[in-house]
Amino acid sequence: MVKMRSKKKRRAHVPADLATPEGRARAQRELTWGDHGFLRARFRNLHQISPEMWRSNQPSPRQIAAHAAERGIRTILNLRGPSTQGYYLLEKEACAKAGIELVDFQVFSRDPPTREAIFAARDLFERIEYPALMHCKSGADRAGIMAVLYKLLRERVPFAEAVDQLSGKYLHIKHGKTGVLDAVFEAYAAFNAGKPTGQWKPFLDWVADDYDRAAIKEAFARQLGSGFQLDALLRRE
Repeated sequence: MVKMRSKKKRRAHVPADLATPEGRARAQRELTWGDHGFLRARFRNLHQISPEMWRSNQPSPRQIAAHAAERGIRTILNLRGPSTQGYYLLEKEACAKAGIELVDFQVFSRDPPTREAIFAARDLFERIEYPALMHCKSGADRAGIMAVLYKLLRERVPFAEAVDQLSGKYLHIKHGKTGVLDAVFEAYAAFNAGKPTGQWKPFLDWVADDYDRAAIKEAFARQLGSGFQLDALLRRE
């Protein structure tokens, strides 16, 4: 007789209480060790991409205070979404102390954005107070696609300049699962192939009328399955 093992239910993570020394210490451990903050203490993937916008990896409370004091940052876009983990609790507290508005806008690094998310990003860039900083965990992929959208939708720069925000200089890896983000803009370029850049269909019109998220995802999955993947080499999730 074969016994089936029952799957253990994951316990919901209980947020640390920052009002107690023990809770604050736990939140700091979650930031430093659980979220790899010890690596970011020595390496800051921080870049100014326009006079009003910066992009980076997850900032520490000390770095948030410096952003407010040195750069006058008024808004931080947290592209990881809200969390009960210490890195988020400490970020939220640090923003409140520095007079910075923290805006949670969740983006995914291994999935094409929905049509609704792209239009929501456009609206977000129009309503926030600048100067602003956007960040994910590493500052490479989620910050990358949002930086491309910022360049296209708010700055209205040429397409080639905008997509440069998804590149190795920001630690973005195209030859892996995160390459699905590149596939979105490659599909847009392919749609306009053969036309002078000035005659390309406007990006948001293409998103509204022609963007096929499922087809892009499926085509990329086939390509990824047959090609070299840096994910395996680097043991990325």
